[in-house]
Amino acid sequence: MPLTPSPTLWQSSRVSAGFVADYKPFTFVDGEGVRCALYVSGCLFKCEGCFNEAAWSFRYGTPYDSQLEERILGDLAHPGVQGLSLLGGEPFLNTEVCLRIVSLVREEFGGAKDVWSWSGYTFEQLCTDSEDKRELLASIDVLVDGPFLEGERDLALAFRGSRNQRVLDAKASVEAGRAVAYGARTISHSHAGGCSP
Repeated sequence: MPLTPSPTLWQSSRVSAGFVADYKPFTFVDGEGVRCALYVSGCLFKCEGCFNEAAWSFRYGTPYDSQLEERILGDLAHPGVQGLSLLGGEPFLNTEVCLRIVSLVREEFGGAKDVWSWSGYTFEQLCTDSEDKRELLASIDVLVDGPFLEGERDLALAFRGSRNQRVLDAKASVEAGRAVAYGARTISHSHAGGCSP
């Protein structure tokens, strides 16, 4: 079983070292279409059967820097690239890095490039946690949420490894204040305030 997150203890400002485990341009596996995938370093969930166990360390890989940033933006400018994927490690425990690159992607491309992120947190946990997590959640388009559970593993699933994980429309979910499946565009407006940063 993965470790359980603590809303007050598991904070990016306390654990993140600003490192990146890997960067893969022009990949076809981390979301829809051709994507640029940024794997940030560090994860406290430590899910059994994790495909990227080396990235649990917050000092694995290399520090995120402006050179990598320029490379990512240059790769995203290719007309065949649909968007950016944030993986890990745990993106929501590396919010400084993730918010920085997402902000630049929005400045450069507006909504023309989408942003997907994977997280061991659930949507509901992200809504009740710290401001930086809520800000990142509000900045992305698609969230694949929940820890990987070995007992729920299913290789037939698209974009996720275990049946407990959900592929969510992040913007619609934030607006509705509840989890909205990716592809389900109908949003009920009878909610109490939603999930805002």
